[in-house]
Parts: sequence; C-alpha cells; structure tokens
Amino acid sequence: MTDSTAAGTRMTADQPRFSGEAAAALARDLFGLTGRLDPLTSERDQNFRLTAEDGRRYVLKIANAAEPREVTNFQTRALAHIARTAPDLPVQRVIASVSGQEETLLPGGHVLRLLTWLDGTPLHAAPASPALRRSVGRSAASLTRALQGFSHPAEDHELIWDIRNAAKLRPLLDSVPEPGLRGLCTAALDRFDAETAPALAVLPWQVVHADFNPHNLLTGPAATEITGILDFGDMVRTARICDLAVAASYHADAASPLDTLSDVVTGWHSVLPLLPGEATLILDLVALRMVTTAVLSNWRAARQPENAAYFLRNLPSSRAGFEALAALDRAEAQGRLADTLAKEQP
Repeated sequence: MTDSTAAGTRMTADQPRFSGEAAAALARDLFGLTGRLDPLTSERDQNFRLTAEDGRRYVLKIANAAEPREVTNFQTRALAHIARTAPDLPVQRVIASVSGQEETLLPGGHVLRLLTWLDGTPLHAAPASPALRRSVGRSAASLTRALQGFSHPAEDHELIWDIRNAAKLRPLLDSVPEPGLRGLCTAALDRFDAETAPALAVLPWQVVHADFNPHNLLTGPAATEITGILDFGDMVRTARICDLAVAASYHADAASPLDTLSDVVTGWHSVLPLLPGEATLILDLVALRMVTTAVLSNWRAARQPENAAYFLRNLPSSRAGFEALAALDRAEAQGRLADTLAKEQP
C-alpha cells in the first residue's frame, strides 16, 4: 500500500477546515439552530459540538471529501437501521435539515450531517473493571446483532483497519521503529497468511462497527456499563468475529492479558455465542488488531506529524498488551480461553 491508493488517500487527506463562523452559518441555515460551537477531535472529518440556545446538544459532522459519498450514506443508513431493529441501543441518530435532507453536499465535496449528542464519560477515562469489560463485549455483540441483515452498496469498501486486510500492512512494516516490535508484527502477519485468512473465509460475515475502541465508547457515573457508542466511520462488511477482536484488543492488560481480554470475549459470548471456528481464531485476531494499531499509528504519525499525538494515543497500551500476549504459550492460552467459554455457556 502506498499513499496513492484509495485507502491511503482517505487516511492522509487533509481534514475539512471550516471556520467556526462558517459552521455556525451552516447550522443556522440548514437546521435552524443557533448556539455555541466547540471543536471536537476527529481522525479524518471535522466535528463540532453544537449547544443550542435551548440547551440541547448535537454533533455537527463534516465528512472528509476524500471519503466517497456512498460510504457516508452507508453510515447514515446503518444508524437508521439500528433505530428500527434495536431502538434501545445507545447510538446517535441522524437529524434531517429543515428541507428534509439527512446529508448535505458542501463546497469542496464535503458532506454535512447533524447527529444527536450522547452524554457520558469516555471509556478511556473511566476506571477499568471486569464488569465494564464484560459490558464492552455485550454492547459490541448487541450492536453486531442489530446490524444482522443490513446491507448497502458501499459495505465492501476497502478499509485498511479491517483485520481481513492485514496482509496489506507488510509494505508499511518499516514504519515501526523498534526492531523487536516489528519482528512480532511480522510473525503475526506470517500466521495470518498461512492460517488465519483462509479460516476467516468460512465464518459468518456481515456489516460491523469495526472500531469499538475506548475513545468511541461512553460509560455512566458508576462506570460499570457502556452507555454510548460513537463513530461509525470505520464500519465495513467483514468476518463477524473481527468486531469482537477489535473490541477485546484494547483490554489486554499487560499484567494479565488473557484474563482481561477474556472478560470482553465472555461478555460477547453471552449475547452472540461464539462458533468453534470463531473461538479458535479470536486470540490471533486480537493480536492482528494490535499489529494494525502499531503499524498504522506509526505510519500516519510520520506523514502527519501535526496530528501525531492523536494517531499514537492508543499505541502504548496496545503495544504493551501485544507484547504480553505474544509472550504467552499460544496453545495453553487458547485452551484456557476455551475452558472459560465452556463455563460461560449462555
């Protein structure tokens, strides 16, 4: 993969750069809303929190022009699908403009949407606990279940973060500066080519969220349950089990990697029981998500140093978990996880 590929272009394209005044004018003219605008961080888009004069809050989201319009619509339609199939799931809703449009094309090819605001504490700022990790797994599985049967013409768009595309990371391995970490990444990709990729092909596939990371999840005051799910920008059709692997990969504590990520896995299993083939692959898929984080975080930080802190924010914990997981005896770890799942039959 090079910067000239479609996926590379989307990941490295400049974010929209609308001024606060311009964004306020869009909110007023398109949605009849006035109030305070505060910028929010985003990987590819430009987002504002809009606090209206009546106190209600929204997200004004300007999609990057490098993202195909059908991919933005893919996200819009998925949120509408979830509202019908699982209305109790804590996801955002898309609000139509005064003229009835859910998506508005802006100058430069950007697409504007207005989303409802979800309150809560970002998961990365909440104290970790087994109960909260299990809730992560249950929430991921509940969302995946809600998306069953959903289809869209853009569902097969290429996303380099999708674990099924792990082989495409090889040309970027030199972006990882530490030889030891780079060697672990190479070994994981070798196993992917030889064993994991063929096995994925025969498992259930569907549209999934694909980015259940702690910056996209909210929790309440008690910090025991997930109360909000954000950012459907990485949604894609892939092997269903990859969604669990993404979610679990952020919870492999270096001191006890198997036990902590097992909390997420068992939470998922209580909602969507793992098939034998899925259970066999989950640890390798978790490792591959960590490889993806290590490679792409370093690659993107080198190309956009002004955003390096944002790109690298998940890397330290991911690397520590990856190295700890790699140090385990693979067969023994898979056996322990299998025993845990057997005790958690739903």
